[in-house]
Amino acid sequence: MPEGFAMKTIFKQAIGWLVCCVLMLAALASFGASAAQAPVYVIPLNGAVGPASADFVVRSMDRAAHAQLIVLELDTPSGLDLSMRKIIQSILASPVPVAAFIAPGGARAASAGTYIVYASHIAAMAPGTNLGAATPIRIGAGETSDKAASASQSTETRKQIQDAAAYIHGLAQLRGRNAQWAERAVREAVALSADEALAQNVIDLTATNVPDLLTKLDGRRVRIASGKRVLATKDAPLVALQPDWRSHFLATITDPSIVLILMMVGVYGLFFEFANPGFVLPGVAGAISLLIGLFALQLLPVNFVGLGLIVLGLGFLVAELFLPTFGTLGIGGMAAFAIGALILIDTDAPGFGIPVGVIAGLALFTALFVFTVSSVALKARRRPVVIGSEAMLGSIGVMLGGDWAQVHGERWRVRVASASAETDALPARGERVRVIARDGLTLTVEALINEHTD
Repeated sequence: MPEGFAMKTIFKQAIGWLVCCVLMLAALASFGASAAQAPVYVIPLNGAVGPASADFVVRSMDRAAHAQLIVLELDTPSGLDLSMRKIIQSILASPVPVAAFIAPGGARAASAGTYIVYASHIAAMAPGTNLGAATPIRIGAGETSDKAASASQSTETRKQIQDAAAYIHGLAQLRGRNAQWAERAVREAVALSADEALAQNVIDLTATNVPDLLTKLDGRRVRIASGKRVLATKDAPLVALQPDWRSHFLATITDPSIVLILMMVGVYGLFFEFANPGFVLPGVAGAISLLIGLFALQLLPVNFVGLGLIVLGLGFLVAELFLPTFGTLGIGGMAAFAIGALILIDTDAPGFGIPVGVIAGLALFTALFVFTVSSVALKARRRPVVIGSEAMLGSIGVMLGGDWAQVHGERWRVRVASASAETDALPARGERVRVIARDGLTLTVEALINEHTD
């Protein structure tokens, strides 16, 4: 083989290997660039944690399944236990790291928010924020000291506190955070500022805003369910999610005051329809309102004794119209309705109470509505019948001669009602008669004394 040909072959092979290496390096660089550009989703959680906010957070986390990081921006005073646990379960099962960020300045993550912070893979706070006071509100009200609380709390209350303390302790152990302070937040309702929380290993870092948080998290290793992941968040694109129409709709109908109003509108509509059949629209609107109210009610912590008292109160108000109780059932119905509405929602969490003014207004309006509709229905029942055989009774007619009379513009064969032979004769032509009975096509009439028409 000529020497020049061998050198040419070797040169071609070297060029081929060089091209392959360049392509592989370009592919690796492209892969790294694409990984670095994976988006970061920001999900706001503002206000009390309830069914609507929990639904929004869970659905948003499902949308962010392809992200490299989810930032849960918190500003919440408290929330419902079931809604809080739904969010935490979603965080624990998330394939994407979740950073709970209490922001902006002046925000807080109290009560339910503290549990969510402890459950998140990364915990961060902005300056001027605080977290803590995680004692369940119904349990922690009025506590002065551990000894006094232990003496006054019932067994059920202590069980609930122990359950809450064990829950947050387990979350603290899972994320390697201060478990002792977490229990104190439940038992003693203590709280911390951002700097204090960082010093006591309650959070991982502080940041002024979301971009600053992403800069500080760049290159951080995070352990998730599938293993460890290295974050590349410095220049990652941000995707900010906002509540959609479904979240706004749920937030509206799960407001306890709206729930009560929807249920009462449903009862009003159905009651009006049953009392005055044929209107249709009140029945349709009432059925829809009642079903929406019941749907919202099953999302909230409901005291079924309160619900039973509301139903009982409405029953008493209706019964008052038909029974001679001289107002006893009416007063009892209003009292039962008001008490039931007060204890209907089984929580004292801020944002989930029914104002006393709303309850008083609904109780008075309900009593007025029931009395008005029922009185109209009773008057309608007492009116004379205008159709059918019974409509002829009491009608006035004019004799046409012989045994014929004109009643309601129609010719009818008539016979006279007589108590003696003297009154057996039929009235004369033109005399007015009153129908007192009907037998098939024959009317029984009686003469109207001293009444005559030409």
